[in-house]
Amino acid sequence: MNLHVRQATRRRKLIIGFTMVEMLVSVGLATLLLSGVMILYINGIRSFVAMGNYQNLDAKSCNTLDVLSREIRNSTVLLSYVPNQSLTLSNASARNDLGQINVITYDPTARTLVLKRTAQSDLTNLTECDRWSFAIYNRVPITSSTNISFYAATNAASCKLINMSWKCSRTVLGTKLNTESVQTAQIVLRNKIK
Repeated sequence: MNLHVRQATRRRKLIIGFTMVEMLVSVGLATLLLSGVMILYINGIRSFVAMGNYQNLDAKSCNTLDVLSREIRNSTVLLSYVPNQSLTLSNASARNDLGQINVITYDPTARTLVLKRTAQSDLTNLTECDRWSFAIYNRVPITSSTNISFYAATNAASCKLINMSWKCSRTVLGTKLNTESVQTAQIVLRNKIK
C-alpha cells in the first residue's frame, strides 16, 4: 500500500504547474500581444487628437478669414504696411476723413495675428500661427485668355488687392505632427476711393 501512495504523489507533482520553458513562452507571447495592442491604442489616440486639432485649427482659420476679409473689403485705402508684419487700413468716407483705422499685426514670437480697431479692444484672431505673409497688388489686372493676374503695388496708396496666407500648427501629445491649417486668400478693397 505504501508503494501506491508514492506513485500518486509523484503524478500530482508533475501535474501541478508549468515548466520553466512553458512559462517563458507564454509570458513572451503575452508581452508581444500586449505590446501590439498598446501600439495600436496609442496610434489611434494620436490620430483622434490630431483630427480634432486639425478641425479646430481649420475652424479658427476660417473665422479669421471671414473677419479679415470683411474688414479689408470694407476698407477704402491701405495707409501703410510693414512686409509680413502689419497692414494699416482705413475705412474712410468720400469726405477724406480717416474713419475707422484697422491694423492687422503679426507677432512671430507670440505666434498671434491680431486685428486692432479704432476705439475698440484688440481682437486676437489667430493663435498658434507659424507664418503670415501678404503681398499687395495694383488696381488694373493683367488679363489673358487663361488667367487674370495683377501687378505688384509699388506703394500703399496704389493697393487694390491684398493676397494673404498663413500657416498654423499645434503639438499633439508633445510632438509636432501634421496638425496644421494653411489658408490663402486674395481680398479686394471694394470701397476704394477712385
